[in-house]
Amino acid sequence: MSIMDQTLAVAAAEAGAEVVRSHYGSSLTRFEKGAGDFATTADVEAEKAILEVLRAARPHDAVLGEESGRTGTGQNGRTWLVDPLCGTLNYAVRNMLASANVALREGTRVTVAACADPFNQETFWTDGVTAFKRHDGTDEPLTPSAESRLIDLNLDPPFPNRDTFLAARMLADAGFMDRFRPRVVSTTLAVAWVAAGRRAGYVTDGDLRDSVHFAAGIALCQAAGCVVTGIEGQPVHTGVGGLVAAADEQTHAALLALIRNQRAVSSPDGPDPA
Repeated sequence: MSIMDQTLAVAAAEAGAEVVRSHYGSSLTRFEKGAGDFATTADVEAEKAILEVLRAARPHDAVLGEESGRTGTGQNGRTWLVDPLCGTLNYAVRNMLASANVALREGTRVTVAACADPFNQETFWTDGVTAFKRHDGTDEPLTPSAESRLIDLNLDPPFPNRDTFLAARMLADAGFMDRFRPRVVSTTLAVAWVAAGRRAGYVTDGDLRDSVHFAAGIALCQAAGCVVTGIEGQPVHTGVGGLVAAADEQTHAALLALIRNQRAVSSPDGPDPA
């Protein structure tokens, strides 16, 4: 890790956010990806801007981009994970919930990351040790908090563990309703919000090991001191996958208990009487 890498991550994410902001409200061409997914002109142009920043400074690094795929050899073990516009559907219908995400993975570890909010003009970033929010050139440390009781749920497919876990089922769980308040932002900006104390937690299913969407948010949460695991409480990116990011141990334990309830109900023997 070097200070140059963290500066580069912030600069690249902010370059993407600037493009996203400039295209907002314009007529956007859609590029269909299949299964209901699509990119827009803003996605493509924002990724181009991010890659230009990265390539100028780190020509020998590999890049995995949401729109352009994998480029570069990456023989030095460094790969930039780029999601130029997380929240495309929100953005396409003129909903200002989106982010530009950039993270550097060295070997198996994300060492620096940035998540830029194009509309609040905030950038959440980490040097791999501490996490910050930058606004108007000023950096403030991120402080997780469960005070809001707001839990963001990712309801978008795929659902690889749907037989035993589905985030949507948490919405009907009486225990969830008693303790928390659900939110569905539909952008991984909400993962950064857990690190920033604006959400008590975030829950999603899926294999996130090479996810350009989640790498930056997970790194931010880990650096800020959140509790971050998979949906079975296992180390993130292992086992059945998924993500439970929580502001504190109590919130994390409560979310895991709600997830275990689903597994018990789906069991042929029914819920565990204990």
